[in-house]
Amino acid sequence: MKAWPFELLPRTPWSQQKPTYRQADPAVIDAALKRSQNRPSGNWYVVGASTDITSKPFAATVAGAELVCWRGDDGRLHAGPARCPHLGADMCTGVVERGNLICPWHGLQLTGRTRADWTAVPIHDDGVLVWVRLDRIGGETPTEAPILPARPGLPRISAVAAMTGNCKPEDIIANRMDPWHGAWFHPYSFTRLEVLSAPPTDPDLPDEEDRFLVAVTFRLGRLGIPVIAEFTSPEPRTLTMRIIEGEGCGSVVETHASPLRDGADGSPQSRVVEAVIAHSDRPGFAHAGRVQGLIIPFMRHAAHRLWRDDLEYAERLAQVRRQDDDGTADLLTPPSAAPTTEDRPRRAAEPESAPTG
Repeated sequence: MKAWPFELLPRTPWSQQKPTYRQADPAVIDAALKRSQNRPSGNWYVVGASTDITSKPFAATVAGAELVCWRGDDGRLHAGPARCPHLGADMCTGVVERGNLICPWHGLQLTGRTRADWTAVPIHDDGVLVWVRLDRIGGETPTEAPILPARPGLPRISAVAAMTGNCKPEDIIANRMDPWHGAWFHPYSFTRLEVLSAPPTDPDLPDEEDRFLVAVTFRLGRLGIPVIAEFTSPEPRTLTMRIIEGEGCGSVVETHASPLRDGADGSPQSRVVEAVIAHSDRPGFAHAGRVQGLIIPFMRHAAHRLWRDDLEYAERLAQVRRQDDDGTADLLTPPSAAPTTEDRPRRAAEPESAPTG
């Protein structure tokens, strides 16, 4: 292990990076996305961080279904419809006492157990994130627990960030299946990015071969930390980046996408929840837990900065796909040059100018 993990980075103008558009093959991205979407999910959806749900009501929406979640006095999680079974009050505005959720309108109490007029929803805390299982929405064969990627052991520090965008969950996952945009679109965080290998377009590719392998340097001002990372998708609404070589080997960044509801203009809305789970074999990292209260806000800030930009990317990608589907992308193309519907590829959007972040 290197005593000093950082490297001094040269001052390279953004525009003089090696272009990656030739390597970012839309067919490869689309094929990887289709394989991901065909994997089982067990009908589980991420609703927030484990620390988000306390003895106060927590509101969550999945595909238009409004839920309320809370913890009982014994720490057990409960979830179910946010609509009070009496007159429809929003139970998310209620109060939890002695483990029961009390409606603020007329005092009806929910224990968290299913009753004749209110059905509890399966809920799972994996130690970092909280999931709910919605079988009518998912429509798949349910599983007892979410399909989780492998996570590093102790010691570790985790931070969770969440944002909302006008796109579908698959647009968020597709964004992460385009690692080629990293150094161009996020030059404040990444540099010297090279995709070492990408999966073929084979629809029946074995799961163990379905990964993107990327060499990238994480940027901290003029200092950089080079690593090799793999990108995989264990289920339709999850994309995992794992460091497999270099500083922080074993650390993971999990990107989870859940549908919310359609916006006022009819466009779909989704929530991205990103869990950064940092690990290191360095002896000093074991002591980092003592000051994780200072470290976690910086981890969240970095995740928010990336997703502020990547949600714009995903929203633009969704818009491009709609244009491809309805033919408006061809309105400015001479008729002789316009591709047919069958020949028209789906293109991943690229920024037209240098990011300002």
